[in-house]
Amino acid sequence: MTFSTLPPLKAGVAGAGVMGRNHARVLSDIRDFDLTAVFDPDAATAEGVAKLYEARAFTTAGDFVAAGLDAAVVATPNRHHAELSVALLEAGVHVLVEKPIAATVVDAQRMIDAAKANDRVLMVGQVERFNPAVDAVKRAIDGDNVISIQITRVGPFPPRMGEVGVVIDLAVHDIDIIRHLTDSEIVEVQPQLARTRAEREDTALLQFRLANGTIAHITTNWVTPYKVRTLQVATANKFVVADLITRQVTEYFGQQADGSYQTRAVNSWPAEPLKKELEAFAHAIRTGETPAVTGEDGLRNLEVALRCLGEG
Repeated sequence: MTFSTLPPLKAGVAGAGVMGRNHARVLSDIRDFDLTAVFDPDAATAEGVAKLYEARAFTTAGDFVAAGLDAAVVATPNRHHAELSVALLEAGVHVLVEKPIAATVVDAQRMIDAAKANDRVLMVGQVERFNPAVDAVKRAIDGDNVISIQITRVGPFPPRMGEVGVVIDLAVHDIDIIRHLTDSEIVEVQPQLARTRAEREDTALLQFRLANGTIAHITTNWVTPYKVRTLQVATANKFVVADLITRQVTEYFGQQADGSYQTRAVNSWPAEPLKKELEAFAHAIRTGETPAVTGEDGLRNLEVALRCLGEG
């Protein structure tokens, strides 16, 4: 029996905020999933989103866990990730949890342990892994010795301030990208943080050294009037620049005697990263293969982020 002939997985979304609504929209368009449940403690919100997809609305976590799901997306506030994810995993439900995996390392490990104990998939929603531009950069530098990585992720203050600052909200994306591109772990952290208007840090300059010798830098803030998402990677043989918004990727190589370089565009195939992420989640469930972003990946990313905040 091929995957296309298998019955769809009964799926639910917990947390009907911005990301939860996005997940619901994309899940409803993927053949492997049948969106049957939406959970949010606010009844009007839960019912409003559920109605769009002919799903059932739930306002308590217990009822959602008991809804007979095969798979669930946890897009609640970070502090609720662990409790709900562990309950779902223990009920036999595969879980994709939004980044960061949890609020604490201890909670993240509880989730990993629950997935293993119950033989369920635990995948972390590091959606930039599935950005076609990141994939193009990964292909362009394959086999090369990466010297340095520089990432800029800046923009204006969000409409509503959450319970975290830019390190957990934004830089976790880039910590994951750095680990993904290098296949190495961050061993040294040098953070510089500032607070302007938010209760937590709203500007961060983060420097890293990885176990393989690569050095990396992240600039992230909520004080820039316009949004920028750029990735630059220097290897022994080339320099690759990617715009993560437009998904334009350019490779510089072959330095000439006058100091100029040859350039070429790197193909970045159009695709919605969230759809690719959820398709990868379905693939891991169907095949039993290791998910593209594991619970351990989420734990490593969280550990580095907390070290940047002086909490690790």
